[in-house]
Amino acid sequence: MLVKVVLVFLCFMALIAFIGRALFPSALPPVLRKRQGAPRCRKCGRYLIGQKTCDCGGRAK
Repeated sequence: MLVKVVLVFLCFMALIAFIGRALFPSALPPVLRKRQGAPRCRKCGRYLIGQKTCDCGGRAK
């Protein structure tokens, strides 16, 4: 009987978590958010690896 109560409680808590994530996705901590993709240069579109700035220096066509 005690096992059933614990399982119902855990299922109820999981249901509340799913509803909360569906209604408030921005409330998740940054660690749990999905990444949008690799960072890219805004001017030329190259991937930024290990640098904050691109080699193009913002002079791309």
